[in-house]
Amino acid sequence: MGIKKGTKLTDTPKEFNYHIRVDEETDRKAKEVCRKEGISKSEVVRQGIDLKYQGLEDKSNE
Repeated sequence: MGIKKGTKLTDTPKEFNYHIRVDEETDRKAKEVCRKEGISKSEVVRQGIDLKYQGLEDKSNE
C-alpha cells in the first residue's frame, strides 16, 4: 500500500488514533497549552505521555 495523496512525509508516521473524553477544565488547559506553545492538541497529548513515561523510567532507576 502506497502513501496516500496529501499525506505528510515524516520519520515517525502516526498510525494510531485515540479518542478521549475530557471535562471542561481539562479542555481549557489543553487549549491554553496549545495557544501558548503553538502546538496541536495531539502534540500536547504526545508530550504528556512522554513526560509520564520518563517518570516511570526515573522511578525504576531509584
